Amino acid sequence: MKSSGTENLRIFESSFIDRLSISSDLNFNSITRKKIGSLKSFNNISLFSNYIYIPLLLSKYRNMVKFAHFADVHLGGWRQGPMQDLNFKAFQKVVSTCIERKVEFILISGDLFDSAYPPIEVLKETFAEFKLLKDSKIPVFIIAGSHDYSASGKTFLDVLEKGGFCKNVFNAEFKENEITLLPVVWNGIAIYGYPGKKSGLEVQDIKKLKLEDAPGMFKILMLHTTMDKVRGVLPIECAEADKLPEANYYALGHIHVDFRYKNLIYPGPVFPNNFSELETLESGSFYIIDTEIINPFEKVEIKLKEIISLEYEIKNTSLPNEEILKDLEKRNLKDKIVLLRLFGELDNQKISDIRLDKIEKFCFENGAYFFLKNIHDLKTKEADFNIEVKNKENIEEEGITKYAKENPSKFNHFIPELMNTLSIEKQEGETIDSFNSRLLEESMKILNLE
Repeated sequence: MKSSGTENLRIFESSFIDRLSISSDLNFNSITRKKIGSLKSFNNISLFSNYIYIPLLLSKYRNMVKFAHFADVHLGGWRQGPMQDLNFKAFQKVVSTCIERKVEFILISGDLFDSAYPPIEVLKETFAEFKLLKDSKIPVFIIAGSHDYSASGKTFLDVLEKGGFCKNVFNAEFKENEITLLPVVWNGIAIYGYPGKKSGLEVQDIKKLKLEDAPGMFKILMLHTTMDKVRGVLPIECAEADKLPEANYYALGHIHVDFRYKNLIYPGPVFPNNFSELETLESGSFYIIDTEIINPFEKVEIKLKEIISLEYEIKNTSLPNEEILKDLEKRNLKDKIVLLRLFGELDNQKISDIRLDKIEKFCFENGAYFFLKNIHDLKTKEADFNIEVKNKENIEEEGITKYAKENPSKFNHFIPELMNTLSIEKQEGETIDSFNSRLLEESMKILNLE
């Protein structure tokens, strides 16, 4: 993003207003006084402090536009049936909202599925939702994420696309130090995309990205990656937001937070993907971008169930069994998700001494929708180790990095994708020979041995 696009442009209107400023929220190239002209119509303009705010200024490109942006749906991700059902209902809510709100198109920035080969039941239900969108004449533009990406390029996203339900916008020309993205053009809008990969392998590619020019069009860049503005203190490689090729809207996915930097948005997951996300996020979200209103960025929350979150520290030899039950007795558990987090150190007891089964039974008897426990922060004096695994992918990445430093080889860069490929599971109904062939095919693709 070029810094010149973030500077305020002043236009003097002697007969009506002293000073006009175009918001620095979005970048627009070479907007001149001549192009804006004399401001005689103040549609889509409102006073903001001492300035006038013109949302997105899309009229420079085409008529005003309204679209939805979401990511990280992770269909099939939850292993517990009731939670998997909620995950899918959240996706259904997004689809129905998009239809009700009459969005013109939808952007899905990666990880629609939790794996490249989701269960058949998940696929059948997903296809039904995409058919509703197709019947409503709402096109869907998509990229693969780090979960539903496959090194072979063969995923069920291709099946959705071949069925006419969506368009994968990833289309690129590769040179030694440059990757040029080619746009999918729809109604005067140029949409570019680059997929996410396991262990952040897409980051180095993103640093090489260029966009094939689309003169006069509103440009959208879809990415599934970690940006420096959202990384915080996480020790992971990331792309730099201010060095991305220039676009008018950046539709991001991968990091499960609601985050906005200028015209770059992470919408958060459609539904929390694990225990910790249920604690911190409680619900999912997505964005509707409507350039016809004053604030074009609207966060839409998808709240399906209320959360009751309990946390107890284990001290000395006391166990909180009765304390937890007494606390639960005071609460209305009906149709709520109950989260129980235990931490601390067990002295001479075993984890089984904590009557989690009794606590779970009490919750369900009192109408709870579901009960989830987290004991990863419990330590035992005898073992004296912490078994918490917060981010499996980061642990893999750190292990690979350490191994590569200790064992230099020109083949080390193949390790992350080979690990990902060799960890795929045999699908229901798939023969052993077919599974072995798929493993071999994807491995050869990674090693460039085709």
